[in-house]
Amino acid sequence: MPPLRNTLNHLRIQGHNTVIPIGLSCMTSFSLLTSTDHPAYQALLQGNYQQAAHLYEQAAEAEPDTKSHYWYLGVALLLQGQEAEAQTAWLLAMADGNPEEIEQWTVELVQVLEAESDRQEQLNNPQLAWVIRQHLREIHPGNLNNLLRLIQLSAHLQQLTAEELETFEVIPVLESFQAKVDESQLLQTLEVVLDQLPPARIAVTFTAACLRHISASAPVLKILLNAAIKIAYGLRYPLMSAHLIEEYHKLDSANLEVLWQIATFYQNAREYDQGIEFARSSLAIASNTVERTLSNMTLLRGLMSAGGFWYEALAASTNHRQLLSTLCAEHPDGIHPALILKLFISPFFLPYFQDDLRQNRILQNQVMQLCRANVQQYAGDRVARYQTRPFSAEKTATKRLKVGYLSHCMGQHSVGWLARWLLKYHDREKVELYGYFVTNRQGDYLHEWYQSQMEHTCHMGIDCADDAHILADHIYEDDLDILVDLDSITLDVTAEIMTLKPAPVQVTWLGWDAAGISAIDYFIADPYVLPDWAQDYYPEKIWRLPQTYIAVDGFEVEVPNLRREDLDIPADAIAYLSTQKGYKRHRDTAKLQMRIIKNVPNSYFLIKGFADQNSIQDFFYQIAEEEGVEPERLRFLPDAPSEAVHRANMAIADVVLDTFPYNGATTTLETLWMGIPLVTRVGEQFAARNSYTMLKNVGVEAGIAWTDEEYVEWGVRFGKDEALRQQVNWQLRQSRQTAPLWNGRQFAREMENAYAQMWSNYLHQDNLPG
Repeated sequence: MPPLRNTLNHLRIQGHNTVIPIGLSCMTSFSLLTSTDHPAYQALLQGNYQQAAHLYEQAAEAEPDTKSHYWYLGVALLLQGQEAEAQTAWLLAMADGNPEEIEQWTVELVQVLEAESDRQEQLNNPQLAWVIRQHLREIHPGNLNNLLRLIQLSAHLQQLTAEELETFEVIPVLESFQAKVDESQLLQTLEVVLDQLPPARIAVTFTAACLRHISASAPVLKILLNAAIKIAYGLRYPLMSAHLIEEYHKLDSANLEVLWQIATFYQNAREYDQGIEFARSSLAIASNTVERTLSNMTLLRGLMSAGGFWYEALAASTNHRQLLSTLCAEHPDGIHPALILKLFISPFFLPYFQDDLRQNRILQNQVMQLCRANVQQYAGDRVARYQTRPFSAEKTATKRLKVGYLSHCMGQHSVGWLARWLLKYHDREKVELYGYFVTNRQGDYLHEWYQSQMEHTCHMGIDCADDAHILADHIYEDDLDILVDLDSITLDVTAEIMTLKPAPVQVTWLGWDAAGISAIDYFIADPYVLPDWAQDYYPEKIWRLPQTYIAVDGFEVEVPNLRREDLDIPADAIAYLSTQKGYKRHRDTAKLQMRIIKNVPNSYFLIKGFADQNSIQDFFYQIAEEEGVEPERLRFLPDAPSEAVHRANMAIADVVLDTFPYNGATTTLETLWMGIPLVTRVGEQFAARNSYTMLKNVGVEAGIAWTDEEYVEWGVRFGKDEALRQQVNWQLRQSRQTAPLWNGRQFAREMENAYAQMWSNYLHQDNLPG
């Protein structure tokens, strides 16, 4: 049987097929629909669809001019799964009508089907409701209300796909629809589409069509931002998120939050020019110190991510430091919570430009004090409730500790690769593990592994709302002993949760330097990664583990996909490698690296890392020219298909040159695991001492430089002294069996000892609740 839509069109006279408005009142004959006490209708209500069909068939034979008998006969047949028979009943009723009558009868049938679909939904029969609305779509494809409800039902049934949405042809209907739309219904539909269809591109197209009928408002933006964040960080499609929020930008071009988000998504998608441009647009319209600080931070992020805009980034950094100082001096209160979230991460770039522990920490601590004061204002009740947690006599120093890990990095992320060994070797008789996942990393096998290691899990946006305060409530209600933060100020949500202090003992470990938030009790370090005098500049107590603040058992290594011959590098050449993202490219260090290349004959410099390829090449070529290094000696490496292949490709290098004032961390561990000599410059701040502590913890002193001159000297010496390179390679290979850096099990025992002592300290303090 041909589709009902085609048959109805055939019955109409061309030019009379007018659009039936949603909610059109019933015409005269429609008011004579079967009475609710009619036996056939009662059978329908009771679910006896076969009996209802039989009675309606009899009624139609007795009263053939009463079209409602046919409408309900079709419904009864449809509810039995007899779809073709239902269509036949409806067409039979319309076969003898003129165009005007057919239009009238179609309106009647639409209303009957809509009412029955609603009834089936109320009876919790969404599949039947969906079938009815599919037929309604055939009868009246331009019925927008039906299309929206149909999408919602498909989503409820977990069967909504991009192909189905396209089949519904709802987008052209939205684009041509002139009447007023039920905005609430439209927003509900938009929300389910954005929840289920990304990363399919049609989700953005559908959003654009919806926004033709919606005014800019906070609820609309919230739906779009929640979806965009999940798409960018959960599905890892930041470019799609940028395009999605750009559609809202068309409605509200002066919204700073929108500009910041678009800029960030473009930067994450490595579309650096667009990201920088949107950041500049936000800075141009910022009207106060808070807005200027956050706009400048977004610009600085874009310039540094690209990696080659050194002088612009340096100017933005200088401006940023001044803005932060001004902000702390003004110390405004009553700042909107959404802005406070962003201010938590505003000092993030300070250590990338200068190695000055005192100045960087003082300014960062002041920003954290400002943020905490504002959190106390807008979340004071929650903070007070957490502080008055009941104290149980069961909380003893010998009990099994309830330890929670909070992070967005528990997956295929540099932090995720490193922290897994602690989770693997935790003694489950001593600790009960809770995992608080800020991001749901779909399709990430390491994320799934982390979940499997936890006895209890909570995912923001899945197990609780997309709200840091709700997640904090979950942590509080779990009655933890110790909460361990793996993000520090790399993530705003984590910083705010730690400020709320939902656990009695709070610790920062691994993800970055300490946050500087006084609600955090401890920062995990070791004898080397911070100087002895650093405590004066940390509100957290620096807890130094006996040997190293991080240990791993090793790294997975696959087959390389890159060889020297692919890069046109002779087999007897000396290959230096620097593999870091654009953030860490400091001009002064790049100049030192070029001096090493210049002083080692037959040497090449391999450069790899996430950055804008054009700008980063210009950056290094310019410095090479200044230092007298031929540009032909530089090689820019492509991305590897996986971390394991990337590590295998590192074997091309004879020597790795570390960055400064922000060292490598995961990249340093990978370098040492691969047995490659490393040259690192040691400074004062945590970020400038990561490679130092790692070299100390594999027993290698060669390559540790305390001045710029020593950095160059070590680099040249490694390049010219093959025996030295072989000695270090041998030391690194041997260290795999003996060094603290490669002993995840021993590290887990040391962390557990630290947790136990922290808990004991808490139990013996004077101000315990209760």
